[in-house]
Amino acid sequence: MSAAAVYPRVDTEEPPVLVLPEAVGRDGTPALCDAVRSALERTGARARVVVCDTGALGPPGLAQVDLLARLELAARRSGGRIRLRAPAPALLALLAAVGLRFQMEGQPEEGEPAPGVEEAVETGDPAL
Repeated sequence: MSAAAVYPRVDTEEPPVLVLPEAVGRDGTPALCDAVRSALERTGARARVVVCDTGALGPPGLAQVDLLARLELAARRSGGRIRLRAPAPALLALLAAVGLRFQMEGQPEEGEPAPGVEEAVETGDPAL
């Protein structure tokens, strides 16, 4: 019996990564939104997430908030989401202050429990 018959095929591909430049003006935002849409179209159903590396973004301000909000909107309209990689603490604080929440790399996705967390069972609960 071959190994392929015993073990199911596991797709180990990582989601696409978009490295955001240090300075992005309003004229550069549409190109980045197109890049997010293109990345989601290329991966199809395999990856519904594009990782946005924010490590090079300059000091956080409303321009960065606007960029990230537009990238998330472009991803959602294409059936996906963005996930932030390496956001500065000041950027996270600013996003929270304006009421925007993003997935962060290394955090469980919405609706998934954190690794190693199990649901508590009360004694006397009927078995499902």
